[in-house]
Amino acid sequence: MVSDNQIICEKRSYSKKLDSHAHAFGQFLFPLQGTLDIATDRQEIHLGTDHCFYVPPYYTHSYRSRDRNEFLILDIPTSYLPVETEITLSELDSKWSAIRSLLLEEAKEPSNISTGLPELVKYVGQKLRRATAPSIDYIHRHFRESIQIEDLAAMEHYHPVYYSSWFKEKTGKTPKAYIAELRLNEAKRQLRGTTQTITRISEEIGFENSSSFTRWFTMKVGTSPQNYRRYE
Repeated sequence: MVSDNQIICEKRSYSKKLDSHAHAFGQFLFPLQGTLDIATDRQEIHLGTDHCFYVPPYYTHSYRSRDRNEFLILDIPTSYLPVETEITLSELDSKWSAIRSLLLEEAKEPSNISTGLPELVKYVGQKLRRATAPSIDYIHRHFRESIQIEDLAAMEHYHPVYYSSWFKEKTGKTPKAYIAELRLNEAKRQLRGTTQTITRISEEIGFENSSSFTRWFTMKVGTSPQNYRRYE
């Protein structure tokens, strides 16, 4: 589990089982051996050793590997990232090859004693493709609060009806679904990684009471928050 300021740099392998998730941090994948099939709501990618791949925070994606594999994974807390970044497939050119080599050296050291990794991660963050739409920036900073479509549209100088179409074209989701996904992923993160009460978690992601939160979470996930915390 990646905390707000914890960077993880390590080697991982993936199974043939199709899995799907989103995480509250950005993630870089550098293939060292084998391939990984990755699918999002907009594209399908066969990631091989000639490319590297970046997944933004809270971006749902499915993945599996069909062969023997090993990847260098860099999990980047949001505090090291631009407010909004885009999913990116990059050719493993000389620049990214050099970054991978440096990360491989850092992966040999426990992350809690590595001195060079934070500065290297800051440099990597600066190379990411950025999406600077003010309303999306606002959503990521305020998704726990009540957000009005009219206010978001005004930030982009659009009529609310046109804004909803623009937003879906840009993100693949309606504003309501996008905000709900951010709240759901934050709820999952807190249920898995904290000892906060269900009532406290429901308050922190914008629900008036825990009963409403429990009904909403159960409808979205198929199990109650209590069971999710117990078995995930």
